Amino acid sequence: MSTLDVTVATIGRAHGLRGEVALILRTDQPEERLQNGTAFDVVVAGRPRTLTVGRIRRQQDRWYLSFDEVADRTDAEALRGVDLVIAVDAEQEADEDPEAWYPSQLKGLVVRHVDGRELGTVMGVEHYPAQDLLVVRTLDRRRVQLPLVEQLVPEVDLEAGVVIADPPGGLFDSLPEDEQGPEPETSAPSTRTKG
Repeated sequence: MSTLDVTVATIGRAHGLRGEVALILRTDQPEERLQNGTAFDVVVAGRPRTLTVGRIRRQQDRWYLSFDEVADRTDAEALRGVDLVIAVDAEQEADEDPEAWYPSQLKGLVVRHVDGRELGTVMGVEHYPAQDLLVVRTLDRRRVQLPLVEQLVPEVDLEAGVVIADPPGGLFDSLPEDEQGPEPETSAPSTRTKG
């Protein structure tokens, strides 16, 4: 069985005094992936740690949860920004939605412009509140962040190993090597007055 790593959520702010945290969801199946007793192996401040879901609650459209191993606000604050990742059966996921893909599947794919030019290679996906960004290593070794929206990334073809991009003008253009900023202006020598 082949597995995929799926980021379920990113831990947000501590909420209250007893170790509860807000979640930034990264899955469209939170009810299935976040259940009491689900354990996540994470790294916090360079140390491996297991977090077991203890209590889940929803308030309006926000998700909050407590972990069995987290007892207070200080410990909860230390978890901020940690991704909760689980391994899922790749074949079962593909059967459920053949058009879907996961960020872990994109890493290493070739990024091509809609006109066929190669732009670079996918390094990963960064998650932000407004939208996710596709991180691309360009052919000249620069790091470019491309918003992962349908208008700019119209196609992801996992079988062909390619991401088709239609980036805004200039995003992938490299700067000339001799361009180091504006030239200093030349002017008439200034006169100094003694004080």
